[in-house]
Amino acid sequence: EMCIRDSYRTLGWDVELRNLITNLAKKKHVVLCGDLNVAHNEIDLANPKGNEGKSCFTKEERDNFGQILSAGFIDTFREKYPQVVKYSFWSQRGFARVKNAGWRLDYFLVNSKAWEAVEDSIIRNDIEGSDHCPIELVFNLGRLQKL
Repeated sequence: EMCIRDSYRTLGWDVELRNLITNLAKKKHVVLCGDLNVAHNEIDLANPKGNEGKSCFTKEERDNFGQILSAGFIDTFREKYPQVVKYSFWSQRGFARVKNAGWRLDYFLVNSKAWEAVEDSIIRNDIEGSDHCPIELVFNLGRLQKL
């Protein structure tokens, strides 16, 4: 069952974000990065069955993320590595990081034109110090400037 935060997110925030980046992409390259608080597919979290319907893995959140992708944006890590299981977030409870019981919540999304200059998308899960790890996007800047 959705709480107020979830309905605000799925009915308001997600729609406004999608509209904003879609309009920006008409004028320039767009790179959206950060903790988007959604695990899009089952491969993106360690325990999909146990988390079905919970915050960050509701049908509505996942559908809205899919609508961003359908609007012409590319999940750079998943596009480069369709079958690789890597996470960018682990709960600080229950030794989740040690068990690698994590979630992929951090993303680089790019519009399709900018995608042509992406060389790599990396989840730096070897770096500790937070409940999230850094993610890295590698562009060919020369190619990007020509697009």
